[in-house]
Amino acid sequence: MNVLLAFALTASLTSPVHLPPTAPCPAEVPAGTTCYEGRDVNGAYYTVAVPKKWNKTLVVHSHGGPDLGDPTPERTRDDLNRWSVVVEEGYAWAGTSYRRGGYGTRMAAEDTDNLRRLVSKMLRPHKVYLHGQSWGGNVAAKTIELYRGYDAALLTSGVLAGGSRGYDYRVDLRAVYQYYCGNHPRPSEVQYPLWQGLRADSTMTTAGLRGRVEECLGTAGNRTPEQQRKLDGVLAVTKIPEETLNSHLNFATFTFRDIVHHRLDGRNPFSNTGVVYRGSHDDEALNAGVERFAADPAARADLAHDSDLTGKIDIPVLSVHAIGDPTAFVEHESAYRDTVRKAGRWYNLVQTFTTEKTHSALSDSEYAAALRSLEAWEKRGLRATPHLVAAACPALDREYGTGCYFDPRYRPASYESRVAPRA
Repeated sequence: MNVLLAFALTASLTSPVHLPPTAPCPAEVPAGTTCYEGRDVNGAYYTVAVPKKWNKTLVVHSHGGPDLGDPTPERTRDDLNRWSVVVEEGYAWAGTSYRRGGYGTRMAAEDTDNLRRLVSKMLRPHKVYLHGQSWGGNVAAKTIELYRGYDAALLTSGVLAGGSRGYDYRVDLRAVYQYYCGNHPRPSEVQYPLWQGLRADSTMTTAGLRGRVEECLGTAGNRTPEQQRKLDGVLAVTKIPEETLNSHLNFATFTFRDIVHHRLDGRNPFSNTGVVYRGSHDDEALNAGVERFAADPAARADLAHDSDLTGKIDIPVLSVHAIGDPTAFVEHESAYRDTVRKAGRWYNLVQTFTTEKTHSALSDSEYAAALRSLEAWEKRGLRATPHLVAAACPALDREYGTGCYFDPRYRPASYESRVAPRA
Protein backbone atom coordinates (compact mmCIF):
# COMPACT_ATOMS: atom_id res chain seq x y z
CA MET A 1 0.00 0.00 0.00
CA ASN A 2 1.49 3.37 -0.97
CA VAL A 3 1.95 6.12 1.61
CA LEU A 4 -0.74 8.43 0.22
CA LEU A 5 -3.35 5.66 0.16
CA ALA A 6 -2.46 4.60 3.68
CA PHE A 7 -2.74 8.21 4.91
CA ALA A 8 -6.13 8.64 3.22
CA LEU A 9 -7.46 5.43 4.75
CA THR A 10 -6.24 6.39 8.22
CA ALA A 11 -7.82 9.83 7.91
CA SER A 12 -11.15 8.34 6.82
CA LEU A 13 -11.25 6.14 9.91
CA THR A 14 -10.21 8.74 12.48
CA SER A 15 -11.46 12.11 11.23
CA PRO A 16 -15.01 13.52 11.48
CA VAL A 17 -16.84 13.34 8.15
CA HIS A 18 -19.84 15.11 6.65
CA LEU A 19 -19.99 17.72 9.38
CA PRO A 20 -23.07 19.95 9.08
CA PRO A 21 -22.71 23.72 9.30
CA THR A 22 -21.66 25.14 12.64
CA ALA A 23 -24.26 27.20 14.47
CA PRO A 24 -24.34 29.55 17.46
CA CYS A 25 -24.63 27.61 20.71
CA PRO A 26 -27.54 28.38 23.05
CA ALA A 27 -26.87 30.75 25.92
CA GLU A 28 -26.45 28.16 28.68
CA VAL A 29 -23.93 26.01 26.81
CA PRO A 30 -20.33 26.30 28.15
CA ALA A 31 -17.91 28.61 26.36
CA GLY A 32 -15.67 26.87 23.86
CA THR A 33 -18.37 24.40 22.76
CA THR A 34 -18.81 23.82 19.03
CA CYS A 35 -22.41 23.44 17.89
CA TYR A 36 -23.78 22.07 14.64
CA GLU A 37 -27.27 22.06 13.18
CA GLY A 38 -28.91 20.24 10.32
CA ARG A 39 -31.92 18.30 9.08
CA ASP A 40 -31.93 14.61 8.29
CA VAL A 41 -33.38 12.89 5.22
CA ASN A 42 -36.72 12.32 7.00
CA GLY A 43 -37.14 15.99 7.90
CA ALA A 44 -36.09 15.87 11.56
CA TYR A 45 -34.02 18.83 12.74
CA TYR A 46 -31.03 18.13 14.94
CA THR A 47 -28.52 20.00 17.06
CA VAL A 48 -25.10 18.68 18.10
CA ALA A 49 -22.78 20.18 20.73
CA VAL A 50 -19.16 19.13 21.27
CA PRO A 51 -17.36 20.53 24.32
CA LYS A 52 -13.82 21.86 24.09
CA LYS A 53 -12.61 19.03 26.35
CA TRP A 54 -14.68 16.13 25.07
CA ASN A 55 -14.57 12.82 26.95
CA LYS A 56 -15.35 10.91 23.71
CA THR A 57 -18.80 9.83 24.91
CA LEU A 58 -21.88 10.99 23.01
CA VAL A 59 -25.23 11.49 24.75
CA VAL A 60 -28.20 11.26 22.36
CA HIS A 61 -31.35 12.93 23.69
CA SER A 62 -34.99 11.88 23.15
CA HIS A 63 -37.32 14.75 23.96
CA GLY A 64 -40.72 14.65 25.59
CA GLY A 65 -44.16 15.78 24.54
CA PRO A 66 -45.22 14.78 22.03
CA ASP A 67 -45.33 18.16 20.33
CA LEU A 68 -48.37 18.43 18.07
CA GLY A 69 -47.04 21.11 15.72
CA ASP A 70 -44.55 20.81 12.90
CA PRO A 71 -40.93 20.16 13.91
CA THR A 72 -38.66 23.18 14.32
CA PRO A 73 -34.96 23.68 15.04
CA GLU A 74 -35.93 25.67 18.13
CA ARG A 75 -37.01 22.43 19.80
CA THR A 76 -33.50 20.97 19.75
CA ARG A 77 -31.88 24.27 20.70
CA ASP A 78 -34.14 24.58 23.71
CA ASP A 79 -33.41 21.00 24.77
CA LEU A 80 -29.67 21.61 24.54
CA ASN A 81 -30.06 24.76 26.63
CA ARG A 82 -32.06 22.86 29.25
CA TRP A 83 -29.59 19.98 29.49
CA SER A 84 -26.40 21.98 29.02
CA VAL A 85 -25.14 20.23 32.17
CA VAL A 86 -24.43 17.23 29.91
CA VAL A 87 -21.96 19.30 27.89
CA GLU A 88 -20.57 20.87 31.07
CA GLU A 89 -19.75 17.34 32.22
CA GLY A 90 -17.65 16.77 29.10
CA TYR A 91 -20.10 14.81 26.94
CA ALA A 92 -21.04 15.60 23.36
CA TRP A 93 -24.80 16.08 23.05
CA ALA A 94 -27.16 15.45 20.15
CA GLY A 95 -30.92 15.99 20.04
CA THR A 96 -33.60 15.49 17.38
CA SER A 97 -36.92 17.26 16.84
CA TYR A 98 -38.35 14.04 15.30
CA ARG A 99 -39.63 14.13 11.74
CA ARG A 100 -43.16 15.26 12.59
CA GLY A 101 -45.34 16.33 15.43
CA GLY A 102 -47.88 14.06 17.06
CA TYR A 103 -47.78 10.69 18.76
CA GLY A 104 -45.60 7.83 17.57
CA THR A 105 -43.11 6.18 19.89
CA ARG A 106 -41.59 3.91 17.27
CA MET A 107 -41.32 6.82 14.85
CA ALA A 108 -39.49 8.87 17.47
CA ALA A 109 -37.27 5.90 18.35
CA GLU A 110 -36.31 5.51 14.68
CA ASP A 111 -35.47 9.21 14.44
CA THR A 112 -33.43 8.97 17.64
CA ASP A 113 -31.43 6.08 16.25
CA ASN A 114 -31.03 7.81 12.89
CA LEU A 115 -29.41 10.67 14.79
CA ARG A 116 -27.12 8.28 16.68
CA ARG A 117 -25.88 6.78 13.43
CA LEU A 118 -25.48 10.17 11.77
CA VAL A 119 -23.53 11.76 14.62
CA SER A 120 -21.46 8.63 15.21
CA LYS A 121 -20.22 8.92 11.63
CA MET A 122 -19.49 12.60 12.21
CA LEU A 123 -17.69 12.36 15.55
CA ARG A 124 -16.71 8.69 15.97
CA PRO A 125 -17.37 8.58 19.73
CA HIS A 126 -15.95 5.76 21.83
CA LYS A 127 -19.23 5.36 23.74
CA VAL A 128 -22.87 6.33 23.14
CA TYR A 129 -25.37 6.93 25.94
CA LEU A 130 -29.06 7.63 25.50
CA HIS A 131 -31.09 10.09 27.59
CA GLY A 132 -34.88 10.28 27.52
CA GLN A 133 -37.00 12.82 29.40
CA SER A 134 -40.78 12.50 30.04
CA TRP A 135 -42.42 10.91 26.95
CA GLY A 136 -38.85 10.85 25.68
CA GLY A 137 -38.22 8.34 28.47
CA ASN A 138 -40.72 6.04 26.77
CA VAL A 139 -39.03 6.75 23.43
CA ALA A 140 -35.56 6.06 24.82
CA ALA A 141 -36.67 2.85 26.57
CA LYS A 142 -38.23 1.70 23.30
CA THR A 143 -35.11 2.67 21.35
CA ILE A 144 -32.77 0.48 23.38
CA GLU A 145 -35.17 -2.45 22.91
CA LEU A 146 -35.29 -1.98 19.15
CA TYR A 147 -31.75 -0.87 18.24
CA ARG A 148 -28.19 -1.72 19.15
CA GLY A 149 -25.39 0.80 19.39
CA TYR A 150 -26.01 2.19 22.88
CA ASP A 151 -23.75 1.51 25.85
CA ALA A 152 -26.01 2.85 28.62
CA ALA A 153 -29.22 4.83 29.10
CA LEU A 154 -30.52 7.48 31.49
CA LEU A 155 -34.31 7.84 31.83
CA THR A 156 -35.55 10.91 33.71
CA SER A 157 -39.17 11.67 34.66
CA GLY A 158 -40.13 8.91 32.25
CA VAL A 159 -43.59 7.93 31.02
CA LEU A 160 -42.70 4.26 31.38
CA ALA A 161 -46.06 2.49 31.70
CA GLY A 162 -46.51 2.57 27.92
CA GLY A 163 -49.35 4.01 25.88
CA SER A 164 -51.82 1.20 26.49
CA ARG A 165 -52.16 2.11 30.18
CA GLY A 166 -49.80 5.02 30.79
CA TYR A 167 -52.54 7.54 30.00
CA ASP A 168 -55.38 5.90 31.90
CA TYR A 169 -55.45 8.66 34.50
CA ARG A 170 -56.03 11.13 31.65
CA VAL A 171 -58.78 8.87 30.32
CA ASP A 172 -60.37 9.10 33.74
CA LEU A 173 -59.89 12.87 33.86
CA ARG A 174 -61.64 13.27 30.51
CA ALA A 175 -64.65 11.32 31.76
CA VAL A 176 -64.79 12.76 35.30
CA TYR A 177 -64.35 16.35 34.11
CA GLN A 178 -67.28 15.96 31.72
CA TYR A 179 -69.43 14.44 34.47
CA TYR A 180 -68.88 17.48 36.68
CA CYS A 181 -68.75 20.21 34.04
CA GLY A 182 -70.71 19.04 31.00
CA ASN A 183 -69.12 21.67 28.76
CA HIS A 184 -66.55 19.63 26.80
CA PRO A 185 -68.58 19.23 24.62
CA ARG A 186 -71.51 21.44 25.57
CA PRO A 187 -75.02 19.98 25.18
CA SER A 188 -75.63 22.41 22.31
CA GLU A 189 -72.58 21.20 20.36
CA VAL A 190 -72.02 18.21 18.12
CA GLN A 191 -71.59 15.24 20.44
CA TYR A 192 -68.74 12.74 20.20
CA PRO A 193 -67.47 9.96 22.49
CA LEU A 194 -65.02 11.26 25.07
CA TRP A 195 -62.34 8.73 24.15
CA GLN A 196 -61.81 10.71 20.95
CA GLY A 197 -60.49 13.60 23.04
CA LEU A 198 -61.99 16.01 20.53
CA ARG A 199 -63.84 15.57 17.28
CA ALA A 200 -61.54 15.53 14.27
CA ASP A 201 -62.75 18.79 12.70
CA SER A 202 -62.97 20.87 15.88
CA THR A 203 -61.32 24.30 15.83
CA MET A 204 -60.94 24.45 19.60
CA THR A 205 -57.65 25.90 20.86
CA THR A 206 -55.82 25.44 24.15
CA ALA A 207 -57.02 28.92 25.14
CA GLY A 208 -60.58 27.91 24.36
CA LEU A 209 -60.29 24.80 26.48
CA ARG A 210 -58.80 26.80 29.34
CA GLY A 211 -61.79 29.13 29.14
CA ARG A 212 -64.17 26.21 29.57
CA VAL A 213 -62.21 24.91 32.56
CA GLU A 214 -62.35 28.34 34.21
CA GLU A 215 -66.03 28.63 33.40
CA CYS A 216 -66.73 25.38 35.28
CA LEU A 217 -64.05 25.29 37.97
CA GLY A 218 -63.20 28.97 38.42
CA THR A 219 -59.75 30.31 39.15
CA ALA A 220 -57.64 30.38 42.30
CA GLY A 221 -58.99 32.93 44.77
CA ASN A 222 -62.08 33.53 42.67
CA ARG A 223 -64.28 30.46 42.95
CA THR A 224 -67.89 30.07 43.96
CA PRO A 225 -68.67 27.33 46.48
CA GLU A 226 -70.13 25.23 43.66
CA GLN A 227 -67.00 25.63 41.53
CA GLN A 228 -64.83 24.66 44.49
CA ARG A 229 -66.97 21.59 45.13
CA LYS A 230 -66.59 20.47 41.52
CA LEU A 231 -62.84 21.10 41.54
CA ASP A 232 -62.43 19.15 44.77
CA GLY A 233 -64.28 16.24 43.20
CA VAL A 234 -62.23 16.18 40.00
CA LEU A 235 -58.91 16.36 41.86
CA ALA A 236 -59.83 13.81 44.53
CA VAL A 237 -61.08 11.22 42.06
CA THR A 238 -58.30 11.55 39.47
CA LYS A 239 -55.44 12.26 41.95
CA ILE A 240 -54.17 14.92 39.56
CA PRO A 241 -52.62 18.02 41.19
CA GLU A 242 -54.43 21.29 40.60
CA GLU A 243 -51.30 22.88 39.14
CA THR A 244 -51.24 20.47 36.20
CA LEU A 245 -54.98 19.98 35.71
CA ASN A 246 -55.03 22.08 32.54
CA SER A 247 -51.99 20.38 30.99
CA HIS A 248 -53.43 16.90 31.67
CA LEU A 249 -56.77 17.91 30.18
CA ASN A 250 -54.97 19.38 27.16
CA PHE A 251 -53.33 15.99 26.60
CA ALA A 252 -56.63 14.18 27.10
CA THR A 253 -58.14 16.48 24.49
CA PHE A 254 -55.64 17.33 21.76
CA THR A 255 -53.17 14.45 22.01
CA PHE A 256 -56.00 11.93 22.35
CA ARG A 257 -57.45 13.40 19.15
CA ASP A 258 -54.08 12.92 17.46
CA ILE A 259 -53.77 9.33 18.67
CA VAL A 260 -57.33 8.38 17.69
CA HIS A 261 -57.86 10.24 14.42
CA HIS A 262 -54.34 10.52 13.02
CA ARG A 263 -52.65 7.32 14.26
CA LEU A 264 -55.47 4.78 14.73
CA ASP A 265 -57.90 5.66 11.94
CA GLY A 266 -60.63 6.73 14.35
CA ARG A 267 -60.50 3.58 16.48
CA ASN A 268 -60.63 3.66 20.27
CA PRO A 269 -57.64 2.37 22.30
CA PHE A 270 -58.94 3.64 25.66
CA SER A 271 -61.25 2.15 28.27
CA ASN A 272 -62.77 2.98 31.63
CA THR A 273 -64.82 -0.19 31.80
CA GLY A 274 -64.78 -1.63 35.30
CA VAL A 275 -63.20 1.45 36.88
CA VAL A 276 -64.67 2.25 40.27
CA TYR A 277 -64.26 5.96 40.86
CA ARG A 278 -63.71 6.95 44.47
CA GLY A 279 -63.18 10.13 46.44
CA SER A 280 -66.07 12.29 45.23
CA HIS A 281 -68.88 13.76 47.30
CA ASP A 282 -71.17 11.04 45.94
CA ASP A 283 -69.31 8.08 44.46
CA GLU A 284 -72.49 6.17 43.73
CA ALA A 285 -73.87 8.97 41.58
CA LEU A 286 -70.52 9.50 39.86
CA ASN A 287 -70.09 5.84 38.92
CA ALA A 288 -73.67 5.67 37.69
CA GLY A 289 -73.48 8.88 35.67
CA VAL A 290 -69.97 8.99 34.20
CA GLU A 291 -69.62 8.11 30.51
CA ARG A 292 -68.31 4.58 29.99
CA PHE A 293 -66.49 3.18 26.98
CA ALA A 294 -64.53 0.07 26.05
CA ALA A 295 -61.44 -0.09 23.87
CA ASP A 296 -61.36 -1.63 20.43
CA PRO A 297 -58.99 -4.57 21.06
CA ALA A 298 -57.18 -4.07 17.76
CA ALA A 299 -56.67 -0.36 18.42
CA ARG A 300 -55.39 -1.04 21.89
CA ALA A 301 -53.03 -3.67 20.53
CA ASP A 302 -51.71 -1.23 17.93
CA LEU A 303 -51.07 1.42 20.58
CA ALA A 304 -49.36 -1.18 22.76
CA HIS A 305 -47.18 -2.30 19.86
CA ASP A 306 -46.12 1.27 19.26
CA SER A 307 -45.31 2.30 22.81
CA ASP A 308 -45.46 -0.47 25.40
CA LEU A 309 -42.17 -1.85 26.68
CA THR A 310 -40.91 -5.42 26.92
CA GLY A 311 -38.27 -4.78 29.60
CA LYS A 312 -35.67 -6.65 27.55
CA ILE A 313 -32.74 -4.35 28.25
CA ASP A 314 -29.16 -5.50 27.76
CA ILE A 315 -27.29 -2.37 28.86
CA PRO A 316 -27.11 -0.44 32.16
CA VAL A 317 -30.22 1.71 32.59
CA LEU A 318 -30.47 4.31 35.35
CA SER A 319 -33.66 6.26 36.03
CA VAL A 320 -34.27 9.39 38.07
CA HIS A 321 -37.79 10.47 39.00
CA ALA A 322 -39.15 13.14 41.32
CA ILE A 323 -41.47 11.66 43.94
CA GLY A 324 -43.81 14.62 43.56
CA ASP A 325 -43.80 14.67 39.75
CA PRO A 326 -47.20 16.22 38.92
CA THR A 327 -47.16 15.17 35.25
CA ALA A 328 -45.68 11.67 34.92
CA PHE A 329 -46.56 10.19 38.29
CA VAL A 330 -43.69 8.45 40.04
CA GLU A 331 -45.65 5.19 39.92
CA HIS A 332 -44.67 4.94 36.24
CA GLU A 333 -41.38 3.65 37.64
CA SER A 334 -43.21 0.79 39.36
CA ALA A 335 -44.78 -0.23 36.08
CA TYR A 336 -41.37 -0.26 34.39
CA ARG A 337 -39.73 -2.08 37.30
CA ASP A 338 -42.32 -4.85 37.04
CA THR A 339 -41.89 -5.09 33.26
CA VAL A 340 -38.10 -5.37 33.50
CA ARG A 341 -38.33 -7.98 36.25
CA LYS A 342 -40.75 -10.09 34.24
CA ALA A 343 -38.21 -10.00 31.41
CA GLY A 344 -35.51 -11.26 33.79
CA ARG A 345 -33.32 -8.15 33.32
CA TRP A 346 -33.61 -6.68 36.82
CA TYR A 347 -29.83 -6.35 37.17
CA ASN A 348 -29.69 -3.88 34.28
CA LEU A 349 -32.08 -1.40 35.90
CA VAL A 350 -31.43 0.92 38.84
CA GLN A 351 -34.08 3.44 39.84
CA THR A 352 -33.46 6.56 41.94
CA PHE A 353 -35.88 9.10 43.33
CA THR A 354 -35.75 12.69 44.51
CA THR A 355 -37.99 14.63 46.87
CA GLU A 356 -38.62 17.31 44.25
CA LYS A 357 -42.09 18.22 42.96
CA THR A 358 -41.18 18.86 39.35
CA HIS A 359 -41.31 17.18 35.99
CA SER A 360 -39.63 19.14 33.22
CA ALA A 361 -36.13 19.41 34.65
CA LEU A 362 -34.45 18.16 37.78
CA SER A 363 -31.43 19.66 39.53
CA ASP A 364 -28.27 19.96 37.40
CA SER A 365 -26.30 18.51 40.31
CA GLU A 366 -28.51 15.43 40.16
CA TYR A 367 -28.14 15.02 36.40
CA ALA A 368 -24.36 15.23 36.82
CA ALA A 369 -24.39 12.66 39.63
CA ALA A 370 -26.58 10.33 37.58
CA LEU A 371 -24.31 10.60 34.52
CA ARG A 372 -21.15 9.96 36.51
CA SER A 373 -22.72 7.00 38.28
CA LEU A 374 -23.96 5.59 34.98
CA GLU A 375 -20.50 5.98 33.47
CA ALA A 376 -18.85 4.23 36.42
CA TRP A 377 -21.32 1.37 36.01
CA GLU A 378 -20.89 1.08 32.24
CA LYS A 379 -17.11 1.57 32.03
CA ARG A 380 -15.84 0.13 35.31
CA GLY A 381 -18.54 -2.32 36.29
CA LEU A 382 -19.44 -0.44 39.48
CA ARG A 383 -23.19 -1.01 39.41
CA ALA A 384 -25.08 2.09 40.49
CA THR A 385 -27.28 2.03 43.56
CA PRO A 386 -29.58 4.72 44.94
CA HIS A 387 -27.15 5.28 47.82
CA LEU A 388 -24.10 5.60 45.54
CA VAL A 389 -25.87 8.08 43.25
CA ALA A 390 -27.02 10.12 46.23
CA ALA A 391 -23.52 10.08 47.73
CA ALA A 392 -22.00 11.38 44.48
CA CYS A 393 -24.25 14.44 44.37
CA PRO A 394 -22.99 16.78 47.16
CA ALA A 395 -19.49 17.18 45.71
CA LEU A 396 -21.00 18.09 42.34
CA ASP A 397 -23.42 20.49 43.99
CA ARG A 398 -20.45 22.58 45.07
CA GLU A 399 -19.96 23.26 41.37
CA TYR A 400 -23.56 23.53 40.18
CA GLY A 401 -25.30 24.79 43.30
CA THR A 402 -28.73 23.50 42.31
CA GLY A 403 -29.29 21.13 45.23
CA CYS A 404 -29.26 17.40 45.91
CA TYR A 405 -32.60 15.85 46.78
CA PHE A 406 -32.11 12.11 46.35
CA ASP A 407 -33.98 9.86 48.76
CA PRO A 408 -32.20 6.49 48.44
CA ARG A 409 -34.73 4.74 50.69
CA TYR A 410 -37.83 5.62 48.68
CA ARG A 411 -39.71 2.97 46.73
CA PRO A 412 -42.92 3.87 44.87
CA ALA A 413 -46.12 1.94 45.37
CA SER A 414 -47.63 -0.05 42.53
CA TYR A 415 -48.92 1.68 39.43
CA GLU A 416 -52.41 0.43 40.25
CA SER A 417 -52.29 2.24 43.60
CA ARG A 418 -52.32 5.53 41.67
CA VAL A 419 -54.27 4.64 38.54
CA ALA A 420 -57.45 2.59 38.87
CA PRO A 421 -57.24 -0.75 37.03
CA ARG A 422 -59.83 -1.43 34.36
CA ALA A 423 -61.44 -4.50 32.92
